[in-house]
Amino acid sequence: MTNTTEIKGNWNELKGKLKQKYAKLTDDDLLFVEGKQDEMLGRLQIKLGKTKEEIQKVISEL
Repeated sequence: MTNTTEIKGNWNELKGKLKQKYAKLTDDDLLFVEGKQDEMLGRLQIKLGKTKEEIQKVISEL
């Protein structure tokens, strides 16, 4: 997965792309809080029905 610093720097752009790709995602689902990345990934896993690795791959490919 792209490193955390890189994700944080581009998060608003990535968030928009994820919301375009998966319309059912909300801002709350995509809340990126320092130290809570695993919690966010867990929410995405439940909402999208994907594994953590699949979600990390989707994010890194955006």
